[in-house]
Amino acid sequence: MAMRNGVRERVAKYRAATRAAGLRPIQVWVPDTRKPGFAAECRRQSLLLRRGRGEKETLRWLGKVADTEGWK
Repeated sequence: MAMRNGVRERVAKYRAATRAAGLRPIQVWVPDTRKPGFAAECRRQSLLLRRGRGEKETLRWLGKVADTEGWK
């Protein structure tokens, strides 16, 4: 139990410090990339976009406004 209390105190201290720095915790849920069928669904959606009206224009715009400085 002492170890659990030590961890709890350490986490509380960390959270207090990050909040004091102006940060707040959030939780983000994302698709499970390990799920069967995930890659197939990505491909399906990508193929739909390829035929989408305005997609080439959107990609050109993204290429112009994207901040890629420092990318390899």
